Amino acid sequence: MNKPFIIGIAGGSGSGKTTVTQQVLSTIGENLVTVLIQDNYYCDEPHLPFEQRLKTNYDHPDAFDWPLLIAHLEALQRGESVAMPTYDFTRYQRAEQSVMLNAAPVIVLEGLFPLYDARLRDMMSLKIFVDTDADVRFIRRLRRDIAERGRTTESVITQYLATVRPMYNQFIEPTRRYADVILPHGANVAAVDMIVTKVASLIDDECPT
Repeated sequence: MNKPFIIGIAGGSGSGKTTVTQQVLSTIGENLVTVLIQDNYYCDEPHLPFEQRLKTNYDHPDAFDWPLLIAHLEALQRGESVAMPTYDFTRYQRAEQSVMLNAAPVIVLEGLFPLYDARLRDMMSLKIFVDTDADVRFIRRLRRDIAERGRTTESVITQYLATVRPMYNQFIEPTRRYADVILPHGANVAAVDMIVTKVASLIDDECPT
């Protein structure tokens, strides 16, 4: 393909974005898809004490390293490889390991804010917003943070009320208006199947076997 087919998958924490991404991978084929995970592009602040890093609002757009994310997506668009950082959510700082990503016919950018920045939107061939009820998103986030990030129930609830819910209402939900497709009720299997099947047919036309 002359240019990759770039898909932005946005939505609140726990909305089902990763499920949609996995459906794209399974339908189109992992060898044809590269996934950029926006959560890995939080700003790196190792100079700050741990207690201060804890106070960072990780649900605000300013928490992300936008120049690096945009540079990496542009590089993949040009057919270059990039070293995607990884983020350690137990220490609240960038991990030492990175993940090498190669250019592919389909590039997926998944996260809270793929549709927030106009420079990112302008690169996208398809913009998806995963719309899920707030109570479902909260329950999923609670389970994930306890199981995978060593959080307590009380800390998850406190963070949700202080930053997650208000930041979703102020910054994430308004990006729905930029979406080409809004998936109601989260990772709606029927809707996602229709979308990725169409994308797969476009890729087959461009990359015949």
